Amino acid sequence: MFEGCTIKYHKDTMTDKNSCVMITYPADENGIKLLKSVPLNEDNTDYQDILQWVADGNTIEEAD
Repeated sequence: MFEGCTIKYHKDTMTDKNSCVMITYPADENGIKLLKSVPLNEDNTDYQDILQWVADGNTIEEAD
């Protein structure tokens, strides 16, 4: 599902807390990368997929 993707937390600059997860997909045939912001909300199906990915042994990168 996330083959070749970078999955990383993003911090809110006002609170300095993680506010979402950013997924960067590999570049397509035109060299364009898709960037997707996923809120930290367990009702969100994209976030559920990320949590399953983590449960499978992967790690979300920490925010810069």
